[in-house]
Amino acid sequence: MEKKSEAALDQASSKGTLAHQIEGAYQRIGVTGAHRQIVLMILLGVFFDALEQNAVGITGPVLRESWGLGAGEIGFLNTMTFTATALGRVATGLIVDKYGRRNMLVINLIIFAGGSLLCAVALNYPILAAGRFIVGFGLGGEIAVAVIMMAEFFAAKHRGTAVGLINVTAAGLGNMLAPAFGILVFTLFDGPDKWRWVFGLLFIPALLVMFFRRYVPETPRFLASQGRLDEANMVITRLARGKLSGRIDDPEAYITAVPGPAVIESKGHWKDALRGRLLKRTVLLCVAVCMSYAAQISMLTLMPTILVSRGYALNTSLWFTLIMQSGSLIGAATAAFLASRLPRKKVLTAAAILGCAAGLSMAFLANDIVLVVLFGVLFNFSVIILNTTIWLFAPELYPTRTRGFGTSIILAAGSLSGGLFPLISGVIFDAAGLMGMFTTLAGLFIILGVVVQFPPETFGQPLEEDATEDEGAIYGH
Repeated sequence: MEKKSEAALDQASSKGTLAHQIEGAYQRIGVTGAHRQIVLMILLGVFFDALEQNAVGITGPVLRESWGLGAGEIGFLNTMTFTATALGRVATGLIVDKYGRRNMLVINLIIFAGGSLLCAVALNYPILAAGRFIVGFGLGGEIAVAVIMMAEFFAAKHRGTAVGLINVTAAGLGNMLAPAFGILVFTLFDGPDKWRWVFGLLFIPALLVMFFRRYVPETPRFLASQGRLDEANMVITRLARGKLSGRIDDPEAYITAVPGPAVIESKGHWKDALRGRLLKRTVLLCVAVCMSYAAQISMLTLMPTILVSRGYALNTSLWFTLIMQSGSLIGAATAAFLASRLPRKKVLTAAAILGCAAGLSMAFLANDIVLVVLFGVLFNFSVIILNTTIWLFAPELYPTRTRGFGTSIILAAGSLSGGLFPLISGVIFDAAGLMGMFTTLAGLFIILGVVVQFPPETFGQPLEEDATEDEGAIYGH
């Protein structure tokens, strides 16, 4: 029975469209040691990105003491980072669809590392703010490329889990371990300039990751979409044989179908994601990600302040917040697990319902600290499932020629929402307290749950390659 299935798969992949040939090749080779090496190298960069995103929060108290900065000035550093992150994602999306994923992976690391170094040696506040802007630009591009590459290196069976690992590493491990990184640095170094070591040490791992990423190849999907079939077959052969470096004299011909001439000549037109059937997908996912990021960053930003307003000491409030953040790690791991087992829209709908329930429970039932922490864990658990699933859903909605820009603009919308909505949540909290703020956040989950019903389901489907040949065959349009 297995031999019969394999024969049918071979026949389908050798005679099918470009999308089905690539999917068939990926299914045959499965997940190899080369895949694991690529995943490790990408996730190392993502992990240090997460530490860098938390750097302002870690260094904020020391900067206030040594430079006399106010809360507004420290908050502006985060605003610079989030704004640049959105810009970096859009710019990267435009570039990767024309010139490839691999080069931008390294370029964004260089930008991120350079910004970290500038922060470490900053002589005044304007230079530090400029460094944070540069860091944010590199961070935004890094995450966008990581999501796209992880989606394009795996078959449908493993794709969701691979992309989900990005948020397990970033929102889960990175955000949880960032305070421990700060404690370690401040234990080893002392004095008014000890904050510089936080940024300086984050520059070193970026260099190491940059070295390892020399061995990350361009994705076969991008190469094939450009008509570079020999190169695409070489990369798939390397994946199949678990050999990212060294000479290969006899690459196998996994792909023979050529994309339509219009696709090759377009070399990735950004307008494709903003017109026709793709425009609807872009708008819907932008609305969804804005809702989830607004809820997540509002919770992350304001929870310590809320607890302090209830009479808890700052350190105690931070510990309670850290416990609530454990829900993020569990949520990211859960989303990665469900990615290969349940359709995207079902996961998003269930998590939106759970998040709404957690928000309303926080608003009306959280009368003591045990319930606050419990509902906080549940809230973070739900919102990270949503974010992670949107991350893996987004690249599946676009053909290769515009996947980079489409995915990047969705992630950029999330960054802008995360940077701006906590200001609104703060005003609502001041005016209406905990009940008003979390009732508002619960409403965001309702909107998200509605809009995710309209994009096409992509679970278990091959990624689109050439829309002129695959459109309709894959999504029934």
